[in-house]
Amino acid sequence: MNSLNKILEKEDFTKDDLLYLLNSSGQERLTLFEKAKEIKASFVGKKVYFRGLIEYSNYCKKNCYYCGIRAGNSRYARYRMTDDEVLEAVNYAYINNYASIVMQSGEQTNKAFVTKIESLLKKIHQQTKGEIHVTLSLGEQSEDTYRMWFEAGAHRYLLRIEVSNPELYLKLHPDNLSHDYQRRLNALKTLRKSGYQVGTGVMIGLPFQTISDLADDLLFFRDFDIDMAGMGPYIEHADTPLYRYRHELLPLKERFDLSLKMVAILRIMMKNINIAATTAMQTIDPQGREKALMVGANVIMPNLTPVKYRQDYLLYENKPCLDEEAEECKSCLEARIHMAGDTIGYGEWGDSRHFSERQV
Repeated sequence: MNSLNKILEKEDFTKDDLLYLLNSSGQERLTLFEKAKEIKASFVGKKVYFRGLIEYSNYCKKNCYYCGIRAGNSRYARYRMTDDEVLEAVNYAYINNYASIVMQSGEQTNKAFVTKIESLLKKIHQQTKGEIHVTLSLGEQSEDTYRMWFEAGAHRYLLRIEVSNPELYLKLHPDNLSHDYQRRLNALKTLRKSGYQVGTGVMIGLPFQTISDLADDLLFFRDFDIDMAGMGPYIEHADTPLYRYRHELLPLKERFDLSLKMVAILRIMMKNINIAATTAMQTIDPQGREKALMVGANVIMPNLTPVKYRQDYLLYENKPCLDEEAEECKSCLEARIHMAGDTIGYGEWGDSRHFSERQV
């Protein structure tokens, strides 16, 4: 029996095990993917859950060195969707039986933003008779804000740590309180305390990042006991400080392959969490999202943002589907999901089984 099969028989992986899996190639890589596919079918089933994505605003107070909508980038027109535009997108999700949406935005903490989100959550709840589950991805907030939004109808929260190594985190962000690693970690803990299904994630193939860092990221997910994950390849953006390191990056195909391995390994490690097939995967490979589904992902996010705003919400370059209306995006993803051998869980919230089992 070879080393990979011995590792895959284990109930828990060591860091050395993870390094071996991340470096796998050839037949061993395919065996890893097949194992992840089996685990997915056994523990979360072959249903994929839609989360209608609403990119609410590109205003952001942060200056993360990798992000296209960072506050210091003056090349984008800043926008904020109106209430009517948000509710129209929610209604599309509702009548098309998505059952879930994600509201995403640049990070803002001012009172007007906080109260606006609370108001929108209440309107969404009323408009859909409480039948739409809401995931928020709105950055670091106070405990009072998290609790307010939870009580107004949000159920899940995605706050990507981006990198779990504090030293690497410092290389990717300005060195100030607004970009503090411990503060972000504390926010994740506060979200758990506030009752949310908590998700996080990382970028794969960043400047200065090592395979050892990625192994530590996987251990971070396990030790924090996350309910859901969203991760994918780092894709550079010309209007960011990290762009000058573009010639030192792994080739795109290698970043993509590492991302598939991260999804597969995480599925094997944390068998019943939700894992997103992220749009960044499709940026590199036209079949990127379905390939992610085939190695363990079970959530996909059709974009419901009005087309007129999408060019101004580019966290990275070459983002796909910028000109696709919601109906086109839906049809495309339906085809991709069926190609991957899965079905769509229409009308189902698709809550994290990991979260539900923790509550028992």
